Amino acid sequence: MITQNTAEQNWYALYTKPRFEKKVCSLLFENNFNSYLPLVSTIKQWSDRKKKVELPLISSYVFVRTDESSLKKTLSLNGVIRILKHLGKPAIIKDYEIENLKILLEDPDNVNFINEIHIQKGDPIIVEKGVFRGLIAECVKLNGRFRLIARFEALNNVVEVNIPISHLKKINDI
Repeated sequence: MITQNTAEQNWYALYTKPRFEKKVCSLLFENNFNSYLPLVSTIKQWSDRKKKVELPLISSYVFVRTDESSLKKTLSLNGVIRILKHLGKPAIIKDYEIENLKILLEDPDNVNFINEIHIQKGDPIIVEKGVFRGLIAECVKLNGRFRLIARFEALNNVVEVNIPISHLKKINDI
């Protein structure tokens, strides 16, 4: 979602309350700020239905293009917690980084966007995508790569396979 304004300077990242990204983006537009909220379409499933929803690519962040003095005005908007900083100053997001996000979002089906993954060694997981979809296994992390170990206790056997972390979901009980 891109809002329009003629203000030019630098891109900055605003940290928002959880699930306030769309509201903050709308408020920025209403207050004549140029903002950008990269959204990804996904299917959410509840017990009674499925629905296609647009979720922020980067949780709790909205990008705003303005000058540094006007940037402080964004802090008064409902849902804005703080401005992302680097070395004590507002962090400048480069134009090409915003453009990269836009390019990646043109074909999101061929890109694996990974936000926060809370899978650790030994966690039970289920594979949600790919040829191993439905496989329930144990996750082992080695050298920055994720591996699954599927244990077949009845056969006293173990199978090991490499799989992208974006295909995995942690489960509570096996």
